[in-house]
Amino acid sequence: MKSINCNGTLIDLTSPKVMGILNITPDSFFDGGNYKNETAIISQVRKMLTEGATFIDIGAYSSRPGAKHISEKEELERILPIVKILVKEFPEILISIDTFRSNIAKKCIENGACIINDISAGNMDTVMFKTIAQLQIPYIIMHMQGTPQNMQTNTNYKNIVTDILHYFSEKIYELRALGVNDIITDVGFGFGKTTEQNYTLLKNLELFKNLETPILTGISRKSMLYKPLKITPQKALNATTVANTIALQNGTNILRVHDVKEAIETIKITNLLHN
Repeated sequence: MKSINCNGTLIDLTSPKVMGILNITPDSFFDGGNYKNETAIISQVRKMLTEGATFIDIGAYSSRPGAKHISEKEELERILPIVKILVKEFPEILISIDTFRSNIAKKCIENGACIINDISAGNMDTVMFKTIAQLQIPYIIMHMQGTPQNMQTNTNYKNIVTDILHYFSEKIYELRALGVNDIITDVGFGFGKTTEQNYTLLKNLELFKNLETPILTGISRKSMLYKPLKITPQKALNATTVANTIALQNGTNILRVHDVKEAIETIKITNLLHN
């Protein structure tokens, strides 16, 4: 549970790690369109790695609420060249691919990526689980109701914590039966959840340790932080740090963030509580 195998490198998660976000989408909610060319992309990735990111998560399909759907061809044309550039520029890089499409997952892994981060946990591509099993790579399963286009109309739960625990337990059972070893769970803050429901999950995150998988938290600059404060995502770094601190205290193993330096500092401070 406390380590994952990435391209033959064993990553120890007993001390939490940081996953830096690289959005190469024009319409991401925070940094859409910022990284349009090779120079800007390499510069941003170098910055995140220097600041202490263990993983770089690349997404070419915007999954913000109501985001535009793009074809598999367009997603592949956006993401694959970037994977190749980064593997060439940073040979030791550990790349996570944010995709729900098995074909894109396979092609990116074949070109040097080492983790798949699937917002749909296999629901949007029925071949994904078998592909992950064949590739034998770490797999992040996230909880989402519906699709990015309609998820915010799907916020009904009997009990959000137990419903998502049940969802994950079924997914984990299915993946283990296929021989997948390294499974990471992400409760999916903001994906088919109200602000109140997001805070219920944050408060009860520790319960997800019962799944005996590492926990990833992706809460960086999300609307559950900036809307209650009546600010923009651009001004939500302080709120992100507060939320990440709570997540770490409740058992998170990986923080997925836009701001690596601040997340590393948060981990260093919270780690002092356990010394």
